[in-house]
Amino acid sequence: MGVFFEHDVNDADRWAVVVKEITAEHGRIDVLVNNAGIFRLGELLDGDRELWDTTIAINQTGVFLGMQAVAPVMVENRSGSIINISSIAGLRGVAVAHTYAASKWAVRGMTRSAANELAPHQVRVNSIHPGIIDTPMLKTFDEAGLRETVKDQIPMGYEATAEDVARLALFLASDESAYCNGSEFIIDGAYTA
Repeated sequence: MGVFFEHDVNDADRWAVVVKEITAEHGRIDVLVNNAGIFRLGELLDGDRELWDTTIAINQTGVFLGMQAVAPVMVENRSGSIINISSIAGLRGVAVAHTYAASKWAVRGMTRSAANELAPHQVRVNSIHPGIIDTPMLKTFDEAGLRETVKDQIPMGYEATAEDVARLALFLASDESAYCNGSEFIIDGAYTA
């Protein structure tokens, strides 16, 4: 059974409450999907410190706090799958979204480090790197007049859906991926190929 919690991922105390509620109800945590994230355009030369702080807090610190909160429970049970949603921006530079790319590169590194640390406890940590996905996040591309330009660069010719990414997350949550650990799963229609 899946449980969804809406909360401030940058709040360690709230993470503790979430873990306490889940373990009280179910006795364990089998899967964490760190999916919270924001996307804003902004170049290095913009120098927008507020954009930097907000993006890092949600996209990077939130992932760290989520892993830190659930890992002790998973280690105790000697089982678990942590799935961190990064981005293709975590695989390549993105001139128009400097802060976003930096946060997603960090998720990539944290995923690999956590995988190494938690592997002896049979806890798996992997990252998913979506490309252009048809979600409300694309509103930023629409507003900047970039959506069609980006879409034209996708070799498969269309944007993926949230369900496409969810199916990949389901695979990583399942026993079908029992030996996948510290890996990066790209879902981008060959955009980065």
